[in-house]
Amino acid sequence: MFPLPAVGVRLEFFVPGKAAPQGSKRHVGRGILVESSKEVGPWRERVALAAHNAMLGRALIAGAVSVELNFVLPRPKSAPKRSTPKATKRPDLDKLERAVLDALTDVCFADDSQVVALSGYKRLAEIGETAGVHIRVLEDDQ
Repeated sequence: MFPLPAVGVRLEFFVPGKAAPQGSKRHVGRGILVESSKEVGPWRERVALAAHNAMLGRALIAGAVSVELNFVLPRPKSAPKRSTPKATKRPDLDKLERAVLDALTDVCFADDSQVVALSGYKRLAEIGETAGVHIRVLEDDQ
Protein backbone atom coordinates (compact mmCIF):
# COMPACT_ATOMS: atom_id res chain seq x y z
CA MET A 1 0.00 0.00 0.00
CA PHE A 2 1.24 3.49 -0.82
CA PRO A 3 1.68 5.84 2.14
CA LEU A 4 -0.25 9.08 1.88
CA PRO A 5 1.39 12.43 2.64
CA ALA A 6 0.96 13.61 6.23
CA VAL A 7 0.17 17.31 5.87
CA GLY A 8 -2.66 19.63 6.87
CA VAL A 9 -5.92 18.41 8.37
CA ARG A 10 -5.79 14.75 9.34
CA LEU A 11 -8.83 12.65 10.20
CA GLU A 12 -8.73 9.00 11.14
CA PHE A 13 -11.77 7.00 12.19
CA PHE A 14 -13.43 3.58 11.97
CA VAL A 15 -17.00 2.92 10.86
CA PRO A 16 -18.26 -0.48 12.03
CA GLY A 17 -20.74 -2.46 9.96
CA LYS A 18 -21.11 -4.25 6.67
CA ALA A 19 -19.81 -1.97 3.92
CA ALA A 20 -22.32 -1.58 1.09
CA PRO A 21 -21.18 -0.98 -2.48
CA GLN A 22 -22.62 1.87 -4.49
CA GLY A 23 -23.64 0.15 -7.67
CA SER A 24 -25.56 1.31 -10.64
CA LYS A 25 -28.77 3.25 -10.46
CA ARG A 26 -31.84 2.02 -12.26
CA HIS A 27 -34.49 4.10 -13.97
CA VAL A 28 -37.99 3.62 -12.56
CA GLY A 29 -39.76 6.12 -14.80
CA ARG A 30 -40.37 9.86 -15.13
CA GLY A 31 -36.67 10.63 -14.76
CA ILE A 32 -36.45 8.98 -11.33
CA LEU A 33 -33.33 6.95 -10.55
CA VAL A 34 -32.97 4.68 -7.53
CA GLU A 35 -29.98 2.84 -6.09
CA SER A 36 -29.83 -0.81 -7.05
CA SER A 37 -28.83 -1.69 -3.45
CA LYS A 38 -31.09 -0.95 -0.49
CA GLU A 39 -28.13 -1.23 1.89
CA VAL A 40 -26.08 1.65 0.43
CA GLY A 41 -28.25 4.48 1.83
CA PRO A 42 -28.01 3.43 5.49
CA TRP A 43 -24.28 2.64 5.04
CA ARG A 44 -23.58 6.12 3.63
CA GLU A 45 -25.52 7.67 6.52
CA ARG A 46 -23.44 5.72 9.06
CA VAL A 47 -20.19 6.82 7.36
CA ALA A 48 -21.36 10.46 7.17
CA LEU A 49 -22.26 10.47 10.87
CA ALA A 50 -18.86 9.04 11.87
CA ALA A 51 -17.12 11.58 9.61
CA HIS A 52 -19.16 14.43 11.12
CA ASN A 53 -18.09 13.33 14.61
CA ALA A 54 -14.44 13.09 13.50
CA MET A 55 -14.52 16.62 12.04
CA LEU A 56 -15.11 18.05 15.56
CA GLY A 57 -16.90 21.10 14.15
CA ARG A 58 -14.09 22.05 11.74
CA ALA A 59 -14.90 23.69 8.41
CA LEU A 60 -14.90 21.62 5.22
CA ILE A 61 -11.46 21.00 3.76
CA ALA A 62 -11.17 23.47 0.89
CA GLY A 63 -8.22 22.13 -1.12
CA ALA A 64 -6.87 18.86 -2.42
CA VAL A 65 -7.50 15.75 -0.32
CA SER A 66 -5.88 12.32 -0.02
CA VAL A 67 -8.08 9.46 1.20
CA GLU A 68 -7.15 6.01 2.44
CA LEU A 69 -9.88 3.38 2.83
CA ASN A 70 -9.24 -0.03 4.40
CA PHE A 71 -12.34 -2.23 4.26
CA VAL A 72 -12.76 -5.18 6.62
CA LEU A 73 -15.47 -7.38 5.12
CA PRO A 74 -17.57 -9.82 7.18
CA ARG A 75 -16.00 -13.26 7.38
CA PRO A 76 -18.10 -15.85 5.53
CA LYS A 77 -19.15 -18.92 7.50
CA SER A 78 -17.48 -21.03 4.82
CA ALA A 79 -14.04 -19.43 5.46
CA PRO A 80 -11.40 -21.72 6.96
CA LYS A 81 -10.91 -21.41 10.74
CA ARG A 82 -7.09 -21.46 10.68
CA SER A 83 -6.44 -18.98 7.89
CA THR A 84 -8.06 -16.01 6.20
CA PRO A 85 -8.27 -16.09 2.40
CA LYS A 86 -8.01 -12.97 0.23
CA ALA A 87 -11.24 -11.03 -0.39
CA THR A 88 -11.52 -11.84 -4.08
CA LYS A 89 -15.31 -12.05 -4.25
CA ARG A 90 -17.92 -9.29 -4.45
CA PRO A 91 -18.32 -6.49 -3.58
CA ASP A 92 -15.98 -4.65 -5.94
CA LEU A 93 -13.45 -2.37 -4.24
CA ASP A 94 -14.21 0.58 -6.53
CA LYS A 95 -17.92 0.46 -5.68
CA LEU A 96 -17.15 0.32 -1.94
CA GLU A 97 -14.87 3.36 -2.37
CA ARG A 98 -17.51 5.26 -4.33
CA ALA A 99 -20.10 4.85 -1.56
CA VAL A 100 -17.69 6.13 1.10
CA LEU A 101 -16.49 9.09 -0.98
CA ASP A 102 -20.10 10.14 -1.59
CA ALA A 103 -20.76 9.90 2.17
CA LEU A 104 -17.73 12.11 2.93
CA THR A 105 -18.88 14.77 0.45
CA ASP A 106 -20.31 17.84 2.21
CA VAL A 107 -19.06 16.45 5.55
CA CYS A 108 -15.24 16.46 5.18
CA PHE A 109 -14.86 18.20 1.82
CA ALA A 110 -17.18 20.02 -0.58
CA ASP A 111 -16.90 17.60 -3.51
CA ASP A 112 -15.22 14.26 -4.14
CA SER A 113 -13.47 15.84 -7.14
CA GLN A 114 -11.08 17.28 -4.51
CA VAL A 115 -9.67 13.77 -3.95
CA VAL A 116 -6.29 13.73 -5.71
CA ALA A 117 -4.99 10.50 -4.14
CA LEU A 118 -7.05 7.45 -3.22
CA SER A 119 -5.76 4.28 -1.65
CA GLY A 120 -8.16 1.39 -1.14
CA TYR A 121 -7.81 -2.09 0.27
CA LYS A 122 -10.32 -4.81 1.14
CA ARG A 123 -9.83 -7.93 3.19
CA LEU A 124 -11.87 -10.46 5.13
CA ALA A 125 -12.15 -10.01 8.88
CA GLU A 126 -10.00 -12.17 11.09
CA ILE A 127 -11.88 -14.41 13.53
CA GLY A 128 -13.56 -12.16 16.11
CA GLU A 129 -12.70 -8.91 14.25
CA THR A 130 -15.39 -6.28 13.62
CA ALA A 131 -16.28 -5.60 9.98
CA GLY A 132 -16.28 -2.00 8.75
CA VAL A 133 -13.95 0.54 7.19
CA HIS A 134 -10.91 2.40 8.50
CA ILE A 135 -10.87 5.89 6.95
CA ARG A 136 -8.04 8.40 6.78
CA VAL A 137 -8.54 11.82 5.19
CA LEU A 138 -5.57 14.16 4.73
CA GLU A 139 -5.45 17.71 3.44
CA ASP A 140 -2.90 17.63 0.63
CA ASP A 141 -1.11 21.00 0.39
CA GLN A 142 1.33 19.94 -2.30
